[in-house]
Amino acid sequence: MRLRFALLGSLLAVLVAVVAPNIASAAPHHNRGLTINATPNPIIAGEGVLIYGQLRGGDVAGQPVKLYHRINPSTQFTLIGKTTTDKFGFYDFTRAEGIVYTNRSWFVRSPIGAHSRTIHERVAAEVSLQANMTTADTGQPIVFSGHVTPNHAFERVFLQVQKGATDNWLTVASTRLGPGSNYMISHHWRMPGERVVRVLFPGDRRNIQSASDPLSITIQQRQVPDFTINSTDPVIQVGQSATIFGKLYMKGTTTPEPNTPVTLCGKIAGQRQFTCDTAGVTGSDGSYSFNVSPVNNEAYVVETTLPPHRHTARLLEGVRDLVTMTASSSTANAGQKVTFTGTVTPDKAGDTVYLERLGADGNWHVVAISTVRPNSTFQFVKVLGNPGTKTFRAHVLADPLNVGGVSQPLTLTVTLPPVSSLPQS
Repeated sequence: MRLRFALLGSLLAVLVAVVAPNIASAAPHHNRGLTINATPNPIIAGEGVLIYGQLRGGDVAGQPVKLYHRINPSTQFTLIGKTTTDKFGFYDFTRAEGIVYTNRSWFVRSPIGAHSRTIHERVAAEVSLQANMTTADTGQPIVFSGHVTPNHAFERVFLQVQKGATDNWLTVASTRLGPGSNYMISHHWRMPGERVVRVLFPGDRRNIQSASDPLSITIQQRQVPDFTINSTDPVIQVGQSATIFGKLYMKGTTTPEPNTPVTLCGKIAGQRQFTCDTAGVTGSDGSYSFNVSPVNNEAYVVETTLPPHRHTARLLEGVRDLVTMTASSSTANAGQKVTFTGTVTPDKAGDTVYLERLGADGNWHVVAISTVRPNSTFQFVKVLGNPGTKTFRAHVLADPLNVGGVSQPLTLTVTLPPVSSLPQS
């Protein structure tokens, strides 16, 4: 009987080995005979990864190397790739775009007894953000919507507002993702002003903390019905102009008030008093207009020049920073550092600037954070990872004087050099 049980146990062990030959319960303790590296790390969900290293020792040419991974929250490693070393013992694996969407761990082993350390790939979810309007009145709800990739159904996301000119954020609302990993949040503001908002996914075992590209929102004061004020473009680029226009009606009516002298008054953030220095006269239909070219965000009101004095609501005219950025090269090898440099106009020393990469979802995602230097320039040094075409831009966040701005996109081509030239650790 014991012999039968022993034979049965042996057969079951063989059967498990046949059915699941590619599963390892845990990563082995590494030795120094086989190295492993992964670039880039962290990545945006869906971004490609290059995994490479070297077999060291005596007979290293043409040796098989196997790649294993473990995807959170699984506890088991699975064989996902095989290759052979070159004559110097180097090997590489490319995980193409559209494969790696969640946190995972990697290790490699060779049949000659060498096995690497385990490295942990951190993956940021793709978080998109749209608004049904970017200019609204006080008290008017704005609907923010978007999607989180990969699917994190029923987990919570947070609508946040930027604090000052920093990378600090205040949560103002939250909701849970629906079954399709989509969200919708409605929010309004009681006070006029410029706002910069983002949606944050706080992270879990599958993805690290991730945020959407920030979005600028303008909250205007409610109109005075018988003395309106509007702008042809509520947010302009520094150096551009807009037209402030509206209509004056007989008080409390909808009857136009023609041939009435009016004055445009304005003040930038931080000023206590309006400066009234541009005069005009309403037309036959009560209309007026003024051209403006502010350098900073400015609040405008139009008032009647002669008694009895009447005035419009405050109108906010936002001004985007002018952001430029260049790269040290338009082509680079995987693992090579590329330097991005840029300028901001007007002076934005101390403000937060993001380096963003265009994701597979068609949205921009933050890959590095820096601060604008005292001479209003900035710099990023980025190690480029897997081969392919990458598109980057700079995004300077808003401050009390301007609504921020983005640079023109830069497209870089990354190629795979000999693995022997890549950084080893």
